[in-house]
Amino acid sequence: MTAAPLHNTPHHTSALVLFSGGQDSTTCLAHALERFPRVETLGFDYGQRHSVELQARPVVLRELRERFPAWADRLGEDHVLDLAVLGKVSETSLTRDMAFRMEENGLPNTFVPGRNLLFLTLAAALAYRRGIQVIVTGVCETDFSGYPDCRDDTMKALQVALSLGMDHRFLIDTPLMWIDKAATWRLAETLGGKTLVDLIVEHTHTCYLGDREHRHAWGYGCGSCPACELRARGWSNYVGPLG
Repeated sequence: MTAAPLHNTPHHTSALVLFSGGQDSTTCLAHALERFPRVETLGFDYGQRHSVELQARPVVLRELRERFPAWADRLGEDHVLDLAVLGKVSETSLTRDMAFRMEENGLPNTFVPGRNLLFLTLAAALAYRRGIQVIVTGVCETDFSGYPDCRDDTMKALQVALSLGMDHRFLIDTPLMWIDKAATWRLAETLGGKTLVDLIVEHTHTCYLGDREHRHAWGYGCGSCPACELRARGWSNYVGPLG
């Protein structure tokens, strides 16, 4: 597939994508590859229960390079940072062996306090060193379970704080901020056709329990954790009643 014309402004020539190996970050990566001449990726090992996503990352990157040669020319270095301290200070169902539940504060116990704040701060530090202007992340307010560090206001505040604190004008790009999971599937189709949708189904990982045994129409997963339920519902709405 030939790459689409670059739509970034002249001073935005590079992007660093927070890339977990899941559906959302893969869609964001494709979005960045259409828009920037140079794109790098960043993942984090923070002691997550679903650490299988770290194994999915290189597979997805390899498949993107093979299936989209024009994008491969733009896809640069991949980085993985050890953020084990986050797992040590967090008492959540993503970093501990505990059941998924809602907490008294109204947030699910899948919320890892400070996770996106740390992710973006470290991403900015890496982007600064690499001379990258744009940081791309898949956070959104539509399907976000109430996570406060996924809000648009949080992203705008971080963009200002990081730009001021490093004296480097960063842009935090959030392509999924105002769309739901069905629209995310449709965006992937717009960006890379059925080829990209099939790649996301087969190779990305979302399930919080790290299940790669059970295959569904929307991909692999337990089918019952919050992440699987959200992805499955989005797929159902994407394909419609005849899907």
